[in-house]
Amino acid sequence: MQNYLESVGQWALTSGVQILLVLILMVVALKVVNLSLEKIFKLKKEKDDIEIQKRAETLRGIIRSLLIVVIFVISGMMILEKLGIEIGPLLAAAGVVGLAVGFGAQKLVEDVIGGFFILLEDQIRVNDVVVIEGTGGLVEKINIRMVVLRDLAGNVHFIRNGSINMVTNMTKEYSRYVFDVGVAYREDTDEVVDVLKKIDEEMRNDPQFKDDILEPIEILGVDKFDDSAVIVKARTKTKPIKQWAVGREFNRRLKKKFDQLGIEIPFPHTTLYMGQDKKGNSPILNVNVENGDKL
Repeated sequence: MQNYLESVGQWALTSGVQILLVLILMVVALKVVNLSLEKIFKLKKEKDDIEIQKRAETLRGIIRSLLIVVIFVISGMMILEKLGIEIGPLLAAAGVVGLAVGFGAQKLVEDVIGGFFILLEDQIRVNDVVVIEGTGGLVEKINIRMVVLRDLAGNVHFIRNGSINMVTNMTKEYSRYVFDVGVAYREDTDEVVDVLKKIDEEMRNDPQFKDDILEPIEILGVDKFDDSAVIVKARTKTKPIKQWAVGREFNRRLKKKFDQLGIEIPFPHTTLYMGQDKKGNSPILNVNVENGDKL
């Protein structure tokens, strides 16, 4: 028993101290990695830096994940060596297992290759709003294996990079909001255009929105004739992800302005035509008029 305690104490003073030192160095290395990446990718939040910030945040997350894996692997190998476990046979076995798994991990390889090109071509960044294969949301995380989206309802979607065939990025460099303004046929479309321009000018002079709107509104003109409305199409250019806030405020002001000027925003309605025979007579149409509880 005494010999056993002596051997344990000797191991604790040699290998035990060394293992403890490895664990301390691992923790320090993780702290250094986090602090270094924070310092390297820390950018001033200036007006023109939003795109750079997105890309920097994405790259920071990828590099951090890779460095953490490397630190854990090296630390684990050093601890195993101090425990007296031969690393060589383990590496050889891991290589054989990895080769066997590789044949059945084609989807994982597709994900890694797809993620590499997504990052290389700067298609998606953290905090972008994108639509991937019909699923839209804010990019919360991206790595070489998957993209994590959170939609407007708060649902989180995990999408494998290998399954991505088409990406629609709605917030890359700048954004646009398209207006389809419907007015009654009796309204003057030139007057409607003037109202749109005035509201746009007001918003570009508003301290709350002037920094988000990049250009004056672009009037595309009378776009089409619907069943009960004439559609005037226009669009505005904003900073990334600001188009919805600008568009909603514009629509609010447009509705109030139309109400003030008496410009009708028509609701869907139907005109009944009973037809006429060759003599010019129309069939009888029976109509019941309801007034309160009386007919």
